[in-house]
Amino acid sequence: MLIILVERDRLNGETPLRYGSDMVRPIWKGAVTFGLVYIPVKLYTATEQRDVKFNYLHSRCHTRIRYRKFCPHCEEEVNEDEIVRGYEYEKGRYVVMDEDELENLTAGGGRNITLLDFVDLKEIDPVYYDRPYYLAPAEGGEKVYALLLEALSQSGKVGVARVAIRTKESLAVVRVTGPALLMSTMHYPDEVRPAAHVPELNYRADLHKNEVGMALSLVESLAAPFEPEKYRDDRREAVLELIRAKVTGETAVVTPPPQTEKVVDLMDALKSSIEQAKKERGVAKGAGRARAAGKPREESVVEDAAHP
Repeated sequence: MLIILVERDRLNGETPLRYGSDMVRPIWKGAVTFGLVYIPVKLYTATEQRDVKFNYLHSRCHTRIRYRKFCPHCEEEVNEDEIVRGYEYEKGRYVVMDEDELENLTAGGGRNITLLDFVDLKEIDPVYYDRPYYLAPAEGGEKVYALLLEALSQSGKVGVARVAIRTKESLAVVRVTGPALLMSTMHYPDEVRPAAHVPELNYRADLHKNEVGMALSLVESLAAPFEPEKYRDDRREAVLELIRAKVTGETAVVTPPPQTEKVVDLMDALKSSIEQAKKERGVAKGAGRARAAGKPREESVVEDAAHP
């Protein structure tokens, strides 16, 4: 049996919980090229997983579990320098590839982000996006970096590029975000599964005009500017609170989610949703006006629900 615990550090008598990192280091150095223009850049990851990190421990002694790389044929543990890559082309039969062979495959465009086309951002379906990275100018590349940034800003275009990071070559898009260039790696078309392959999407539904109108009213009542800072990971916060309680020896109390009444009629559900949205948005706007007028903020369950 395994149990999962998190690491903790003791600092000034406290037990801070560690997850995520504020350290920013370049993971790759290369250049952006288009035409005869060469821009030396550094690549930084733009996002990070903020999930609570757990370790697997043995339940009896709380010793951290080790994972060994073991060869069942030789019956021995294998070191990193003894491991090679193999592609299984038939059951139990492999061709072996070494790192130099894989590196040489991208020799022509290695270390380069080659801009191929400039397109409108709205033409790219978000399903193609994979991972975002910040591009920063390397030494001596500040002016030409600023020139590309300004050209993309004024044209409203984004650059479609090909980039090789480590041993993987990816499609990418380079665009402007604030004062920086952002590169998002993308999936190739044959890596994106068509929606037509989902069998449940082959359906028919007869919609009444009134139902569509009510649904539009609900969408409009919930319409708001996108403010990412107002959304919270409630699950992560609940896990952290439970961990803090365990670390300090407190009894953790988990409040069960409220039971919602099941509504059978679609129109009744839409009407109730619109009324609830208007009520919640009204409370939120009232609280905002109160804060702007210097009045103390009143805590409200409804306000919290309107700002998840």
